[in-house]
Amino acid sequence: MNIVLWVIAGLVAAGFLFSGGFKLALPHEKYVAAQPWAQDAPRWAPRAIGVLEVLGALGLLLPAVTGVAPVLVPFAAAGLALVMAGAVVLHLRRGEFPALVPSGVLLVLAAVVAWGRFGPYAF
Repeated sequence: MNIVLWVIAGLVAAGFLFSGGFKLALPHEKYVAAQPWAQDAPRWAPRAIGVLEVLGALGLLLPAVTGVAPVLVPFAAAGLALVMAGAVVLHLRRGEFPALVPSGVLLVLAAVVAWGRFGPYAF
């Protein structure tokens, strides 16, 4: 199960690095054109979410890999699950049902890592 949690954490980290990097790299106007939810959000929101996603992705892997404060891994996973819970609620309210799939998958995977690392498979 430890290997499964590592694989899931790696997939979740890759997803959030991509998503957060996308939010940070694109100019606001291009991001709004690609992601309609951002037009109704404050201008700073996509970048702030991008920072949280990138930091969370790093927090899923770096503490465990380096051995420095690996107890932070489940907290990073739980934080990312909360971010995705917010995304699911946002997409439901806006009726953006296709966007629920990636958000829901990342929510479930991050929650599995949080459960495993807080519980029976902690570092």
